[in-house]
Amino acid sequence: MNKSSTTTRVEMLANARNRQEPFDVLVIGGGATGAGLALDAASRGFSVLLVEQSDFGKGTSSRSTKLVHGGVRYLEQGNIPLVMEALHERELLRLNAPHLVHDLPFIVPTYAFWEAPFYGIGLKVYDLLAGKAGFGKSKVLPAQQVVSAIPTIKQDGLKHGVLYHDGQFDDTRLLLSLILTAVQKGAVILNYASAVGLTRSTTGRIDGAEIQDGESGEKFTVKARVVINATGAFTDEIRRLSRPDAERLISPSQGIHLVFDRSFLPGDTAIMVPHTSDGRVMFVIPWHDHALVGTTDTPIEKASLEPKPLAQEIDFVLSTASLYLAKPPRREDILSVFVGIRPLVKGGTSSTKALSRDHTIEIDDGGLLTICGGKWTTYRRMAKDGIDKAIESGGLAQVPCNTKELRLHGYQPLSSQAELPLPYGHLQVYGSEAATVLAIAGERAGWEKRLHPSLPYIAAEVIHAARHEMCRTVEDFLARRVRALFLNARAAQEMSLAVAELLAGELGLSRSWQEEQVRLFQELSRQYCVEPTKATFAGSGKPAC
Repeated sequence: MNKSSTTTRVEMLANARNRQEPFDVLVIGGGATGAGLALDAASRGFSVLLVEQSDFGKGTSSRSTKLVHGGVRYLEQGNIPLVMEALHERELLRLNAPHLVHDLPFIVPTYAFWEAPFYGIGLKVYDLLAGKAGFGKSKVLPAQQVVSAIPTIKQDGLKHGVLYHDGQFDDTRLLLSLILTAVQKGAVILNYASAVGLTRSTTGRIDGAEIQDGESGEKFTVKARVVINATGAFTDEIRRLSRPDAERLISPSQGIHLVFDRSFLPGDTAIMVPHTSDGRVMFVIPWHDHALVGTTDTPIEKASLEPKPLAQEIDFVLSTASLYLAKPPRREDILSVFVGIRPLVKGGTSSTKALSRDHTIEIDDGGLLTICGGKWTTYRRMAKDGIDKAIESGGLAQVPCNTKELRLHGYQPLSSQAELPLPYGHLQVYGSEAATVLAIAGERAGWEKRLHPSLPYIAAEVIHAARHEMCRTVEDFLARRVRALFLNARAAQEMSLAVAELLAGELGLSRSWQEEQVRLFQELSRQYCVEPTKATFAGSGKPAC
């Protein structure tokens, strides 16, 4: 077995299990907030352990709308401080991860005479708040220019369009950059490791956790000066390990995204719908050579790692998109549907659209620090505030935050981003690590080839993910190391056997492991498929996936 294939996680597990001294900080949760906390703490010189019950970003952090933005909707709500903070953080992300964060032009199409001046003024305010951190100036366009930028826009009644700029990214690739940067700074990071209990000192203060390794089932105890709960939608479950009677803090809601062929949005300009019938903002955006449409806002009672789309949500997105696209998308056009849960902080309103996206920090009587709320764009500021509070709560050394100018793993400035050889342009998301992937592609015949004709991913990426990114399962690779499951569920299903064989070969695992992995992935991926209408089903003789 290739030693490098398992060294990373094996060594991480050993470092966590065998450590004699308490960690300064134990972070529970491996999404955007948890990874940001681990990186912030490690970059200040603190000893850090992060544990994630599943894979990094399995929950909310892999299921965003793929935008790094100030929040036009928050501007409309009058939350100017949140917008300004997010715009500032957006610029820092572009500076620190230019291989993953880039400018994306948006057009708000207008079909009534009053809409262009109304939205035009609002977006000019957005420009002013961004200041020098702006990605581009907004302006009102005549209908002809709107059609030129978005040929598939519905032209009947189109008056104008308001152009503005925001940021776009790949959420799990950014998350992996955070994780790997934290490791470089000395953090111990473990996926598939659950906090199943909290430990207390003789004074009653929480001083560690009981951890269960998800791969072996083994349990072990780790000690820490501060324990931070950064579990997003599962925040209340960890809070109740400390206080079984803790009142509910999170009011979850779910949102879906539908993914279509690029023909629905062939240009490089996105559509922003400022007001849907349920009062939300909806986007149609280009992403990894596909068109992504979303999102919805549906209150739910309980969070799950694999939330399922509701039929009414799918119908809502289709019907709203059909108001703005010349060719109305149909159920049978959907290549994938993915669902995310918003861990909104509970408030005094029944509408989840009105709940806080700003973050909340709570320290309970036992010293458990919980941080929740926020959004991807502001992860760094959340992490700074969380570690500042951890220093205060745990009596740690007063070391200032230094992540403002911290370049993330794979950093490659725009000026030096090389043109990758065809057909490997999709490797740009690896930044400086693209060369490593290409080197692996040359190690063995066939590793340079595509895994499926509908998607650009190559076999070498599977090997790279196993060696360097703690990829442990077929799902880890197809859902989060690359985005196949989110882009085209059927293609992902057809890739699963090849991915299982490559992973098993690199990790030294058995044939039965391969078979079980393929079975599990096939079962999971079905909920990313959308059944066609009954009429279509009857005509085709088979469902979408």
